[in-house]
This record gives sequence, structure tokens and C-alpha cells, in this order.
Amino acid sequence: MNKLILFDGECNFCDRSVQFVMKRDPNGIFTFASLQSGAGERVKEHFQMDPSLDSMILVENGTYYTKSSAALRICKELKGLWKAFYVLLLIPKPLRDFAYNIVARNRYKWFGKRETCKLPSPEEKSRFLVEQDEVRL
Repeated sequence: MNKLILFDGECNFCDRSVQFVMKRDPNGIFTFASLQSGAGERVKEHFQMDPSLDSMILVENGTYYTKSSAALRICKELKGLWKAFYVLLLIPKPLRDFAYNIVARNRYKWFGKRETCKLPSPEEKSRFLVEQDEVRL
């Protein structure tokens, strides 16, 4: 199974992050689903995650990662120098997540919020899961 990234579909910063990852993932190892979609809800239910969790989430090999751990594990798979950020996992998680939480808490104020999730283009559509039955865990 591809690695699945769950993101806040109403957040402009999160949308830009998804576009950033797609551009640097030429082999298409990542698939995407918004936290608000049926697919996102199914994943959160499967892993018994807190329903209010609104962090970026990476699901790979039957495990999920949130916040800075998810972001850095994603960087490891990207084309270019982004792989180098993976070494930041050596920093204790509370310190990494402190910085992550500052951005997360302010993301709507700094980058704006959408009323609805952006629909993927026809070229991107195959990489997005929407319905809960599309998720294979």
C-alpha cells in the first residue's frame, strides 16, 4: 500500500503542503485524504485516534505518525535535499512538536481557511481518497 497522508482539507497551508509533496513525489508513493472525508474518518476510527485530532497524519506499514514525526518522515521520501530534514527526528519529540504546534495553532490566521475542501485536478484525482471504502488498512 502507498503511504497515506491525512491533512486538514479546509486549511490553505495544508493544501499548499499537499501540493508541495505531490510535486516532489514523482513515484507517487503518497496518497492523500482530507481529515474531513469519509476516508479520513475511517482511518481515524481504525486507529482509534482522538476524533478532534487535526494534525497532519502519515500512515505507513500499519502505523501512524502525527505532527513533526509525520512531516519529517514525509520529507525522507521526497526528491531533492528535503531528505536531509529526516535527521531532525534526532531532536526530542516534545521540542519538535512545540515548533509544529505554533504553526498548527496559527495556520488559519496566517494562511486562511476554506469553506470546503479543494477538489483535485483530473491528473491528481487518482492520488486522493475520498470515500471510506477506498481505504485499505
